[in-house]
Amino acid sequence: MEDVRSLFHVLNRRYNNLEKDCCRIEGSGISLVHSHILYEIDKQNAPSMQQIADLLGIDITTFSRQIQTLIKMGLVMKSANPADKRYYFLSLTGKGKRTADDIAIIVNSNLDEIFSQMNEFERDTVVHSLKILTRSMGQLRSSKVSR
Repeated sequence: MEDVRSLFHVLNRRYNNLEKDCCRIEGSGISLVHSHILYEIDKQNAPSMQQIADLLGIDITTFSRQIQTLIKMGLVMKSANPADKRYYFLSLTGKGKRTADDIAIIVNSNLDEIFSQMNEFERDTVVHSLKILTRSMGQLRSSKVSR
């Protein structure tokens, strides 16, 4: 039987290396974690700090330090929830949006190059399988949280 755990480790490591290379936008100082944070803020509608920390599986204290770094870099804005000042919403600045877009262009270009090495059937199979896998992983996580 195939060592599935090993396949996941290799896939995760290779994908992280792919994204890490994309974070090396000239002089940006963006780390892989920063890239993931920018991506999630960009995809959500005024997410809370806790929401993004939970999505990324980062404890709120560590996440807060990462957000402070991104604020100092001029990439993220943090605004208090008018209804409850203990909660903050996150958004990208113009510079943050451009940085997230630049990273997305590079990552998508690299993914296009990877998929170009496959025929149409293989590409469709991989994408379909990834959808099934991420759905199943999401269901497993949801059932463990609700226990």
